[in-house]
Amino acid sequence: QVRLVESGGGSVQAGGSLRLSCAASTFDRSTGHIHMAWFRQPPGKEREGVAVIDRGGNTNYAQSVKGRFSISRDNAKFIVYLQMNSLNPEDTAMYYCAAAPWSPNSWRLERSAYTYWGQGTQVTVSS
Repeated sequence: QVRLVESGGGSVQAGGSLRLSCAASTFDRSTGHIHMAWFRQPPGKEREGVAVIDRGGNTNYAQSVKGRFSISRDNAKFIVYLQMNSLNPEDTAMYYCAAAPWSPNSWRLERSAYTYWGQGTQVTVSS
C-alpha cells in the first residue's frame, strides 16, 4: 500500500516557477521497481500524464512540458518533486502524484496503469 500527499501548489504569474512535492509513505518491498509520476487535470478536461521517473532516475515527459518541467526523486526520503519553470496559463490544473508498479504502460504515462493517487494540489497560472 502506498499513500501519497502532494504539496507546493499555488498561484503564479506567467513565466514564473513552482515546485511540487509528493511525500510517499508506507512503501512496500516493491518500491525499487515503482514508477512515480505527476499527472494533471485542467478544468473541464481529462487527466493527462506530465512526467514519470523510475528508481534509477530515468525520466519521461509529456511533449507539452519538455524543457520546462523537471521531475526528480529522493529515494531515501520517499519524496518526488516536480520543478515547473516558464509556466503559462495552459499549465493551470489540479496536479496529482501517482505511483505504479513498473510497466511499459506506466512509463508511457497511461492513467490506467497507475494504482495509487494523491489528493491533488492546485496550480493556477495567470497571464
